[in-house]
Amino acid sequence: METVIKNINALYPLSEDTIRILKEKVELCHFPKKYCLIEADKYCKSAYFIEKGMTRSFWLVNGEEITTSFSCEGGIVFSMDELYYDRLSEEFVETLEDVVAYKIALTDLLWLFQTNIELANWGRIIHQNEYRRLHRSHKERLTLAAKERYEEFKQQFPEVCQRVQLGYIASYLGITLSTLSRLRAQK
Repeated sequence: METVIKNINALYPLSEDTIRILKEKVELCHFPKKYCLIEADKYCKSAYFIEKGMTRSFWLVNGEEITTSFSCEGGIVFSMDELYYDRLSEEFVETLEDVVAYKIALTDLLWLFQTNIELANWGRIIHQNEYRRLHRSHKERLTLAAKERYEEFKQQFPEVCQRVQLGYIASYLGITLSTLSRLRAQK
């Protein structure tokens, strides 16, 4: 759980006691590439700390997959609908590579947020950062041309650019694959 703890501590340092409590609540899991961790319209009942590998989140709209985010080493993925509103997930989360993750029951994660100020503060920070990413993405889609959106994406997520299919990036940016290919050829 070294990568996960390192990432958590970079955002909000945890005491050894809190790390021990967190480690007691997780279970090591291995998932193959293209495995669906979370499915829309189903309860998952778990969150996943990503130790190794990458995932993408997406919506299915009229049969088309619309990529909404990527998570890699040190990140956490879960259904916000399920965790906070006790509703079925609206998103899918699939592995893009073989993934090593630590699974935690959503009930345990909520309990930790409610009883441990360090993890509550870490949770607040990851949600602040996610809100900022969503806000920035929304603004970019409304105000920037496709080329500028792609340049911003490369700066924000250089690792994603090297590790995922171009179609997923195009979907995230709200452009077609042919447009993205053309932008990449213009270097």
